[in-house]
Amino acid sequence: MFLGNTTSATQNRRLFKVILPSARQLITLGQNQIFIAMKMLRNILAASALAVFFIHQIAAQNPSLLTLEIPGTKASFQMALVPGGSFQMGSEGSQRTIQLDSFWMGVTEVGYDEFITFYHKENDSNATTHPSRPYSADAISRPTPQYIDYTYGMGKSGFPVVSMTQQAALRYCLWLYTKTGVFYRLPTEAEWEYACRFKFDSSTVVSGQSGDALDDVAWFYDNSYEKYHELAKKKPNALGLYDMLGNVAEWTLDFYDENYLASIQGDPAVNPWIEPTKRHSRTVKGGSYDSNAEECTCEYRKKSEAKWQARDPQIPKSKWWNPDSPFVGFRVVRPAKQPTMEEVTAFFVKAIKD
Repeated sequence: MFLGNTTSATQNRRLFKVILPSARQLITLGQNQIFIAMKMLRNILAASALAVFFIHQIAAQNPSLLTLEIPGTKASFQMALVPGGSFQMGSEGSQRTIQLDSFWMGVTEVGYDEFITFYHKENDSNATTHPSRPYSADAISRPTPQYIDYTYGMGKSGFPVVSMTQQAALRYCLWLYTKTGVFYRLPTEAEWEYACRFKFDSSTVVSGQSGDALDDVAWFYDNSYEKYHELAKKKPNALGLYDMLGNVAEWTLDFYDENYLASIQGDPAVNPWIEPTKRHSRTVKGGSYDSNAEECTCEYRKKSEAKWQARDPQIPKSKWWNPDSPFVGFRVVRPAKQPTMEEVTAFFVKAIKD
């Protein structure tokens, strides 16, 4: 009996009569509403094992949403399916046709609660779901301690993790792979823009051209009070992705190229990635709480800067932290078609340049 000792059989039947029709209705919601519905059910049914049951039922009926737990920890995250396709990348008058394979993308930016399981060994364990390799928490290379609080008092639990280098974000992805056997990485610049623009009718979403519309989906300079905010407090986009614009800007996989559209190969360019050759610089997308509306668009791209480590006292500078970029975080993706173990190893060798 899945309900355990939380309720009697009579109470169970009554709850079923009241909740089951609502649960079925929730299953018919659009993808961008499922995440909210699941959180709502958790709150309503927090004292009952029915919560777990209905959440799993809804997720099972929505194959475009994954809820994933990090083994042996209290942390979990959600991913939405981004169907492959083609789109026009770039600003009007300067665009290229891009073709992308399907991939999964984090519904939110990586939160402090997830990253802390990587950052501090005491929050990790030897639990693993890797199909062929054992996992030891003692064997993991982890971020060095911060010499000051790089959140600067803006928030931790429930908020996006910030101030990491792009290489540290990639090492988090490598840790997830080591622990789960599933390949995660940062989105390419093209994948990020495609997911930001995506609409099921193939037209583009509003991207900061209207101040009122932007206020509905993004924390930016005009409404943020100069701080980042809790995850998923604004409206999601058509894919159910929160905070794609504003809140904190997001690392991408690409080496920054001022002439990006001219540099990528192919017509259309298929799954483009400008591989890094050195530590600086990388492309950051989406704008942040400290950005003007003009920078909170799907097309806007920012170049990371070495001065983001200006207050780092270490020599050489940390490979983990950028003390002067509390406005930058990241979200993860995973390809719909998983690479081989050899391909994963080769990828991280190419992607991480210290």
